[in-house]
Formats: sequence, C-alpha cells, structure tokens
Amino acid sequence: MKQSSAQTALLTTFAMIAFASNSLLNRLALGQGTIDALSYTTIRLTSGALMLLMIATLKKKKDEKTLRGSWLSAALLFLYAITFSFAYLSLSTGTGALILFSCVQITMILVALKRGERPHIWEWIGLCLALGGLVYLVFPGITAPTPLGSTMMAIAGIAWGFYSVRGRGSQNPLADTAGNFVYAIPMILFIRLIALSNIHITNQGILLATLSGALASGLGYVIWYAALRGLTTPRAAIVQLSVPVIAAWGGVVLVSEHVSTRLLFAGMLILGGIALTVLSREKP
Repeated sequence: MKQSSAQTALLTTFAMIAFASNSLLNRLALGQGTIDALSYTTIRLTSGALMLLMIATLKKKKDEKTLRGSWLSAALLFLYAITFSFAYLSLSTGTGALILFSCVQITMILVALKRGERPHIWEWIGLCLALGGLVYLVFPGITAPTPLGSTMMAIAGIAWGFYSVRGRGSQNPLADTAGNFVYAIPMILFIRLIALSNIHITNQGILLATLSGALASGLGYVIWYAALRGLTTPRAAIVQLSVPVIAAWGGVVLVSEHVSTRLLFAGMLILGGIALTVLSREKP
C-alpha cells in the first residue's frame, strides 16, 4: 500500500527525534566518562538487536521471516556506530556534526545523481540554506579537527549515507532492521574480544547505551526505514540536517543549556531549507 505524504512526514519527524536522542545519549555517556566508546557501541548494538528481535518475533506473520536485512547493511551499520563513537573522543560536538552531516549529504546526493535522480532547483536552494544554517549553528564549537577524529567521522557519515540509501527499498522495515542489528553483533563482539583492555563501565553508562540501542537506534531506525519509502534520496539526505537543531533543543530541555539567538536563527535557516525542499514539486 502506498504511503501518504502525512504518514511520511510523521515517520520522518519521529526518526529525526530518535537520531537527535542518540546524539544526546552519546554526549551524556561518553562526554561524562561513564563508559568507554567500545563498550558503549557494543551495548548499543546488542540492546538494539535484542529489542528488535523480540518485537519482530511477536509481530511475525505466518510464513514470514523474522529476520531479513543483509550482511552488507549490517556492516555499514556497524561501521557507522563504531566510528561515530570513537570520533567524538577527539572532536568537539560542532566539528563532529559538521563533518558527519556533510558526508551524509554528499554520499546520498552522489548516489542519487548516479541513479538518475536529479534534484531540482528548489531542492538545491533548500540544501544550501540548510547547510548554511548548520555551519552557522555549530561554528562557535568548530575547532581544528584531529586527522584521526575527522577521518572516523567522515567514515561514519559515508557509512550512514549508504545505509540510508539501501533502506529505501525496504518492504519490511522491522524485519530488515532487526536482521541488520543481529548480523552486526558478531562484528562488534569480535572487536570487543580483541580489545579487552581499557574497559570502563558504570551503571549510568550501561543505562544510556541501552536506551540508545533499544529505543533511539533500534526503534528509530525501523521508523527511518519506513519513512524512506516516501522520500526521494535527496530529500532523505536533507531532512537529516534537522538533527543538530533537535539535539540542541533537547540539550536546552534536558540539561538546561542556554537558548541563544544563534540557535533560533540557525534553526529557522535549517528548518526553512528543509521545508523548501520537502514542499517543492518537480515541474513537468
């Protein structure tokens, strides 16, 4: 059954909130030193896999596979998750966000162009506005990135871009996402087993990683795969620029961060650019 525009908009909104929640949880866990990056990623992927496996089993219909997905998508998910966590150990929040989302946009738009999807003029204008708003938002936090940190974040952005592109063809978002998470478990456990030193885990760190995995990642990525069915690749790329704005407002609400004029103006630029892109229509 074809997905309506209203359903796509609602699913996309929930997915972006989940992505922003992931940023906040990652910042709280690793920024406060409650857990090491590798343990955080291991718990995040494992808890996401367990949550999705349970839901997929309960919702399974007769003669339907509980797990779908693919090893390639699982590898992209694993690569994104592990490089994302380690990159933020040496990058500021602003620098990391700029590198990550720039790489996501470039990857997805290049794939769209290669496949023959041609963003029209209003989508390009919307992209420029939204990217300009992102640069303005994170500019005070931009510092000279370390080569290793910037490389890792670039890899995370490229991996996530390809993971999102592959999700556009999903006919069963729950089974596909569950399979991707389950197939990613051996990958992260292998890395964990060969790097047993420097383990640092607290109860708070476990809780934050579990919330990130089971809710913000597991359920959030299912919703994203469902939303992708109603989005063109360029639009799927551009709407993700809303994540830093949502995360910033989440910081205001949850950790009492300051509401600045910069946040308000950048938010208007980013959301305005996204609105221009989503509401525009290709002329015949």
